[in-house]
Amino acid sequence: MCISGKIKKGAYYDSVALMNVGKALAGLPGVVDAAVVMGTRENAGILERSGLWQELFEGTTDSDLLISVKAENEETATAMLAEADELLTASLKKGDSGDTAVTPWSLEGAVNLLPDANMVLISVAGRYAAHEALKALELGRHVMLFSDNVSIEDELRLKQVAHEKGLLVMGPDCGTAIINGVPLAFANVVRRGGIGVVAASGTGLQEVTCLISNEGAGISQAIGTGGRDVKKAIGGIMFLDALRALAEDDETKVILLVSKPPHESVVAEIQKLAASLSKPVISFFLGADTGVESLEAAALLAVASERGEPTETVAERLRARDAELETLAKTEAAKCRPGQRYVRGLFSGGTFCSEAQILWKESISPLYSNAPAGSAVKMKDVLQSEANTVIDLGEDEFTVGRPHPMIDFSLRNQRIREEANDPETAVILLDVVLGYGSNMNPMEELDAVLREAVGKTRVICSVTGTDQDPQNRSRVSAALKALGAVVLPSNAAACKLAGNIIRELGA
Repeated sequence: MCISGKIKKGAYYDSVALMNVGKALAGLPGVVDAAVVMGTRENAGILERSGLWQELFEGTTDSDLLISVKAENEETATAMLAEADELLTASLKKGDSGDTAVTPWSLEGAVNLLPDANMVLISVAGRYAAHEALKALELGRHVMLFSDNVSIEDELRLKQVAHEKGLLVMGPDCGTAIINGVPLAFANVVRRGGIGVVAASGTGLQEVTCLISNEGAGISQAIGTGGRDVKKAIGGIMFLDALRALAEDDETKVILLVSKPPHESVVAEIQKLAASLSKPVISFFLGADTGVESLEAAALLAVASERGEPTETVAERLRARDAELETLAKTEAAKCRPGQRYVRGLFSGGTFCSEAQILWKESISPLYSNAPAGSAVKMKDVLQSEANTVIDLGEDEFTVGRPHPMIDFSLRNQRIREEANDPETAVILLDVVLGYGSNMNPMEELDAVLREAVGKTRVICSVTGTDQDPQNRSRVSAALKALGAVVLPSNAAACKLAGNIIRELGA
């Protein structure tokens, strides 16, 4: 066995291109494993745990591209490094098929080409994103800022400018929106209807819009703001403006508000505005007392409100379901081996990670996370779980130079194997998020690793999506169940089952 590597100093490639090159290399004859990643501290740790770290990588930085190949012999390893260069070069040319359609090379050129377009979606490296967003605002366009790694100072400046101009800035790090029925970035195919959503949470927005659609109701508009919008530094500028926009929208009959843990001063402003509106407003703010327990409950309450049904019917339905989960937990706990006692949550959605912690804050301890909420404690090492651990794999520490974990399953798959091999792991808890932007073939990625895991520990999955999504929710759910995973229709239900199992085990 031989490991060879090389460094490309200051090289920048699209993270999806790096993922595809790494997969292509790993699939070639004679190659045991391969990685093509940026030289972040977290990526260095992942390379080390995978047996792909090399001394020549010492001293590299976030802007350096690391290529590592483990092959059956030295000749193959050396040849694969040359192959990596060719694949990277080809990735830059991909899409150059001789199409004669005009492709603008600047934002101004795009506006000239599409003068009636009123929104600009920006997805460039974070260090350039604010500049492009400001140009779009100056041109009178709304902005969806998908890019992350934008400074809080730049975000505040952009949103102040947008507010003054009567425009929206969705983001930075806004992963989801559905505007006039069009899914943007990570979003799902949902029914049109009378429920409007404002969300400082991408996966939270996906969860509630899918649950609403799966109930037979529909979405008028779903406006993402980026998770930091509700922090004290930004003050909820765009959340409040989006709420006002839905209040004035004739198609919106009920408004649903969703947020990751907000600052208390921002919650107060949002609640004050919501109370002044004539339309029903349902709020779910993680960690805040709104009287709504979960994303699932919030979605069902919005549907009931639009249909004019009493809210108690929702509470009764959830109480009955929770009783079923308690019974199921006893069955699943009985299948655990001696010594298995902890839950390990591996989330691609940050809001799901936070929701798990909030739901467990009174019942599971100790609880650790790289993105702590509720009573959870910050992890000492994000690459090493301890006791009960929930991890947001979409945090910046894992996504610099890597595609989002909804696209690239490789990091989570590696972690699933590690957790399944830990004799103290009783439950591995996963979210599987479908829709546009997400991995188009999730079962192709999950099949092998889950086949291994279900033989060693309990695996619980929630599936966020609809049957109209390209991946088809029912088909994915059936495939997961066929592997031996327990599949539930919401993150809240999956978290409750996992928590009940841990309590049954006496941890």
